[in-house]
Amino acid sequence: MTTIGKPLDRVDGDVKTTGAAKFAAEPFPPGLTHAVLVHATISRGRITALYTDEASAVSGVVAVLTHLNAPSLKPAPRPRLLNFAMWLSGTSVNYLQSDEVHWEGQPIAVVVAETSAAAREAAALVRAEYTVTKAVVDFEGSEHDARPQTNNLIFPRGAKKGDAEAALKAAPVALDLRYTTPPQNHNALELHATTANWDGDRLTVHDATQSIDWFRTHLATRFGVPMTNVRVLAPFVGGAFGGKFAIWPGTILAALAARATSRPVRLVLSREAVYRTVGGRTPSIQRVALGADRDGRLTSLVHTSVTRDGRTGGPSEQVTSASQHLYAAENILARHDLATLDLLPNTFMRAPGEAIGTFALESAIDELAYELGMDPIELRMRNETAVDPVDGKRKFSHRRLPELYGLGAELFGWHDRNPEPRSTRDGRWLVGTGVATAFHPALTLPANVTVRLSADGSVLVRCGFQEMGMGGATVQAQITADALDVPFDTVRVEYGDSALPMGPTAGGSPQTASVAAGVVQACEELKQTLKSMARKTGGGSNEEILRRAKVPHIEAIVGSETRLGRIAGRARFIPPFLLGNQRWVKASSGVQFCEVRVDAETGETRVSRWVGVFDIGRVVNAKTAASQMRGGIVMGLAMAEETLVDPRTGRIMNPSLSEYHIPVHADIPPIDVSFLDDPDPTAPLGILGAGEVGVTGVGAAVANAVYHATGKRVRDLPITLDKLL
Repeated sequence: MTTIGKPLDRVDGDVKTTGAAKFAAEPFPPGLTHAVLVHATISRGRITALYTDEASAVSGVVAVLTHLNAPSLKPAPRPRLLNFAMWLSGTSVNYLQSDEVHWEGQPIAVVVAETSAAAREAAALVRAEYTVTKAVVDFEGSEHDARPQTNNLIFPRGAKKGDAEAALKAAPVALDLRYTTPPQNHNALELHATTANWDGDRLTVHDATQSIDWFRTHLATRFGVPMTNVRVLAPFVGGAFGGKFAIWPGTILAALAARATSRPVRLVLSREAVYRTVGGRTPSIQRVALGADRDGRLTSLVHTSVTRDGRTGGPSEQVTSASQHLYAAENILARHDLATLDLLPNTFMRAPGEAIGTFALESAIDELAYELGMDPIELRMRNETAVDPVDGKRKFSHRRLPELYGLGAELFGWHDRNPEPRSTRDGRWLVGTGVATAFHPALTLPANVTVRLSADGSVLVRCGFQEMGMGGATVQAQITADALDVPFDTVRVEYGDSALPMGPTAGGSPQTASVAAGVVQACEELKQTLKSMARKTGGGSNEEILRRAKVPHIEAIVGSETRLGRIAGRARFIPPFLLGNQRWVKASSGVQFCEVRVDAETGETRVSRWVGVFDIGRVVNAKTAASQMRGGIVMGLAMAEETLVDPRTGRIMNPSLSEYHIPVHADIPPIDVSFLDDPDPTAPLGILGAGEVGVTGVGAAVANAVYHATGKRVRDLPITLDKLL
């Protein structure tokens, strides 16, 4: 029997649609209290006075915690290469341990009360006085103070081949362009929430996290308890997209408040508090310079970026990643620079780096195509490469861009268009089409798995991975059913609990492939055990073998008690990218075709049609994979979002969904998604990874279509009415 590839319904569909699924804000341990944060109103300085008497007098208030009375907390650990849990500090601030303020919105107090209403009322009564230190909060004004990004295996600072600047000057055709993208904030449907409870020195945390195991390690470190004393549960997460990858103040302070009060504490961030205490996507200033001969072959590709980090942390962004892999330029220069500001550190946001980097790169390729009078697809195909463009040696494990463009152009009707800008109208609407390449690296991470076969024919898979809407339990059940040749509905998957075997984080699209590798290996071990038992018992079905052997179940364990950095058990696996010895360039890829309509009089822009064709290796579930890609494309269309930061004070000026505009259903066109469904021979089960690749290339496809419709090139996101009139 074969279930892999089928569009099966999600196994968690019923509990989610009926409301039976329980999220982080829904447990009700006895004695539950509620916590609310109080935020600093300056960008940098020190607290000189705190007034909490009025807050403490509110009926139902249990405690008002500040740096003057909070329990001690160990500092955030420094990042270490082979211990990702140390990368999880959203910031390096040791909350409520000193009077120092590092960004506008930093929590300076936590109010704990019997009800959430009392906690909110009391929090509004806490007042603070400060001495203010000069702060740097203007990103554009800090461009020239940016410094080269520190180099490491996770976030390389860039790449160089030949002399790209000299080749640019000598090129027969050259473009030197500047693009910008704005800061953006996470707005997952589920607010960040934590329910924390201490039993002596044992901590149980229900949290909306996408990094269960790494959260456990981090919390144990911060609170000075053994890792085995911490349990993190996240059976359901209502959207994360990178915003719930790191540990932000709400999680730490909920656990701190629970320890201080000896009561269970629930802390649910308000939407505004998410903006003020959870990082978002960095803004960027990018230079893309292209040199080519008259036939369109690239002689020079320069892609540099300036992004921001916070003075208290924040990850770098691999903005030029796609530029180092997509085109066979003779000379390449890629560089990342960082401007350090006194703002809440930015964090991962779906397809970090590639989402904003492909906007600039793929817009510039489109501009070069028009400069040469060449079809944008033809220009890309003339610069297609079989090996890594930078080192000229490593091959791609899987690269099907010509097939993707061929299929996508046919499905979209690309070659039927008039390539002349502003040449197509439908009444008052100017109609344009655009195209761009999608690209996202494929990663794998360690995963521990157990697979148990019982005498009644049922199969139990256990792994502490995350389910955030991707359909993870469904696809792992499909993989298990095929590996053991059992019916799909006999397989049950347990996940979302740090008490289970260690699962990988759900960040960077590695989870399905990583868990699948463990599942397949565990199933193979289980089958070998069954064969051995069959020889002793006379054969038969799996159930008969177990009954004859009088064994209720057999269990295969892969990587038991295995942890990154402390490898033990039956499986030893560290992803090659961590060891710096990647033999292949591994990536998911795709093509994005877009049609837009722009009102010739008002500049109103509507995306009216979309076709995406993707190579994500083997497609395990056609329905959930297509859903992932549509979700990625929608998030790519959300590149129109913009966080407005006051360049004088560092305060976010639109921290709510009434002022921060996200795409709604009326903004989204029909999205046609197709796959090559061609397994990568070097990947577990041929799986490369879905979701994030769908975000990449979207911003450029829209901008290119807008240019085709209007003849106006927009290089600064978001594309707004004033830029088209």
